[in-house]
Amino acid sequence: MVQGSRVTGHGGWAQPPVADWLTRELGARLVAGHGDLHDQVGLALRLNPRRAHLLVSAVLGKYVPTHPGSACRAGTTLGRQVAGCLGASERSPLVVGYAETATALGHLVADVLGAPYLHSTRRAVPGGLVSAAFTEPHSHAPGHLLLPAHPDMLGGGGPLVLVDDELSTGTTAANTIEAVHARYPRHRYVVASLMDVRSLADSESMAARVAALGAHVEVVSLARGAVELPDDMLSRSARLVAAQARRAPAPHARHPNARLSGLRPAWPAGLPDGGRHGFTPVHRFSLEAVVADIAAGLTTMVRGRRVLVLGCEEFMYVPLRVAQALQRCLARGSEVHYASTARSPVLAVDDSTYPIRTRLAFPAHDRDAGSGWRFVYNVAPGNDPARRFDDVVCVLDDAMNTPALRAAGGLLDILRGVCDRVSVVVVPSYRPGRDAAGAQTGSC
Repeated sequence: MVQGSRVTGHGGWAQPPVADWLTRELGARLVAGHGDLHDQVGLALRLNPRRAHLLVSAVLGKYVPTHPGSACRAGTTLGRQVAGCLGASERSPLVVGYAETATALGHLVADVLGAPYLHSTRRAVPGGLVSAAFTEPHSHAPGHLLLPAHPDMLGGGGPLVLVDDELSTGTTAANTIEAVHARYPRHRYVVASLMDVRSLADSESMAARVAALGAHVEVVSLARGAVELPDDMLSRSARLVAAQARRAPAPHARHPNARLSGLRPAWPAGLPDGGRHGFTPVHRFSLEAVVADIAAGLTTMVRGRRVLVLGCEEFMYVPLRVAQALQRCLARGSEVHYASTARSPVLAVDDSTYPIRTRLAFPAHDRDAGSGWRFVYNVAPGNDPARRFDDVVCVLDDAMNTPALRAAGGLLDILRGVCDRVSVVVVPSYRPGRDAAGAQTGSC
């Protein structure tokens, strides 16, 4: 360990840290354990007083646009690891993913297991019955809710599989297990993540908290490693962020000249738009058909070679499947990427060794999630014209289809300033106690 720093994660690896922008500026670095950590993960700075660093996955499809095949392979591989952990004789599990970054990842794991799926949410849905609530202490938005349409979904006593993109300390997972166990106890929990950078003390603490409930927890991940941070990381990162703001050049004027078009898909009655209120294996067959129809409709609207399918915050799985289907539909030579907007404010530095190169900010447009700013990362090309997208396809649910979406400075306005065409796909937002097919949606 270098003097004046601390290491969070499992020690004893021979692979040296990557000398990227953040390492040069602050000495913060990733140390790889098993798995291709450096190929999968970058280290960025949060604009968050609770935790300064952010692990940025290259295959998650949140902050960094990725090929849909890469995102699906990562989720499928993680799902197979979970299946191996559970064993063939285990009762059917329930999979729970975390908002907002891991909602699609968790859904992919559930697909592999053929299991029902639920993800946490920060959206206060009118009429939604809260089955459990817990906190993610380091997050920009720490509160999470579990709102299954049928509360008995969390019962049954089978294993509960929790899926997140990273395990930094295990505190959020332990908080979740305690909250769910208080009402729906079971004996076995599995926590699955793309990357695990917990220290030995963190691992022991998480296991002890679950054991105190009379239960057992197992952890699987695609990569393990450590995050090495200077002792004064919070104060130094704050100074670095301030210095970057002073050095950053004024952004180039972006004129919203891109063509805007819309697509309203025929959505099957009763089909959930994701796992916010529960999604079952039966729903998967209907979703496959509607996703194929959406992709076919988009082929008449998308013209460029580089295409981005953009989800919105927690709404990530349907956009991912649309991106996957669109890649199959488009002419050879077209390149489809997938990403999502985010709530978390992160420092952008247009340096090829830093994972968050550009950031666009816009007002929130979710009618159930309150006000504030939202962000889209690595979609503006910055100083590298090769990173520019010709088309952006924005896929969202109708709770986000509000006037703020189309207002000056809103999401569609800023997207129209960085590409040639913007297409909007709005699907009905499933709400408990209401037929999704009867939802009233705004116009495209």
